[in-house]
Amino acid sequence: MTNPKTPSLMINRILLSSLLFSQFLFLTAQIHPWTGEKLAHTFSIVARDPGTGEMAVGVQSHWFSVGTIVSWGKSGVGVVATQSFVDPAYGPNGLKLMSDGQSAEQALQLLVAADRGRDYRQVAFLDMNGNVSAFTGKKCIASASHVIGDNYSVQANMMVDEDVIPAMSKAFVDNADQPLAERVLLAMVAAQLAGGDIRGRQSAALIVVGPDLVENSWKDKMVDLRVEDHEYPIRELSRLLRVHRAYEHMNRGDLAVERGEMEMALEEYGAAEAMLPHNLEMKFWKAVALANNGRLEEALPVFKSLFRRDECWRQLAGRLPDSGLLMVSEEELQMIIE
Repeated sequence: MTNPKTPSLMINRILLSSLLFSQFLFLTAQIHPWTGEKLAHTFSIVARDPGTGEMAVGVQSHWFSVGTIVSWGKSGVGVVATQSFVDPAYGPNGLKLMSDGQSAEQALQLLVAADRGRDYRQVAFLDMNGNVSAFTGKKCIASASHVIGDNYSVQANMMVDEDVIPAMSKAFVDNADQPLAERVLLAMVAAQLAGGDIRGRQSAALIVVGPDLVENSWKDKMVDLRVEDHEYPIRELSRLLRVHRAYEHMNRGDLAVERGEMEMALEEYGAAEAMLPHNLEMKFWKAVALANNGRLEEALPVFKSLFRRDECWRQLAGRLPDSGLLMVSEEELQMIIE
């Protein structure tokens, strides 16, 4: 006679086994089974502009917040990209070795030699002199490779096919007339257009550091942008870089105001507004700069448009004379805020 509990018991065991197997797949999709390190299968580029000395890392992956573990850089020292089964220590340790005088190749060789998980690593170093070194472990998931060129290295693993790396390299070489950050982005776009990560895309990051050592850590990165979780991370990264460039003009405009160079401030604020024409902040400070340059008639319709959209800008305008940022007479101030 069949035990009526047997089918139920079998089903429970099957469900439990299925659940455990699913959890195993979930865990092994995120960490290496014996090193315990996170995956960041991805494509990246380390690069240097020989004209300016700027150095950059660009990266995209189907992984959350890839920029927090892959991209590393220090002005006057170099940049590092560490990926595949990531050991983030390659970042700070590599920068320390290069800071102490080791070349990119020497620093990378030292760290790889001491790493028992080297077969699963993919790492690229670039130093302030333009020396480049890269390593792709033999157990990185195909398609995995790297290409080293003049002042750059591109590297990728778990790509759709072997076309990704050459496309990335070609785009970087072909756009030598672009600023470094934009040039790196173009290389990343080319990688994605060639197929990119076989799993898709989720996050991206871009950092740029300068050619000279800086004393203040908050001045170390000239560009520091991350897209943590997005359907089109490179597209969003490109948008953020444009916003970054616009605010560089805003910052230069602010400095010009501090120096009393109102014509220069107007030029910089105007350039920012041209890049982001729907940004109210930029319209406001352009209007302030117009008023400060004796062009109140041009400023008034801009103020009026802003106040119509948000009354807070009217309140702010009224506060500026006391700080010396809006240099108009009391009568002119009333014309602005009324």
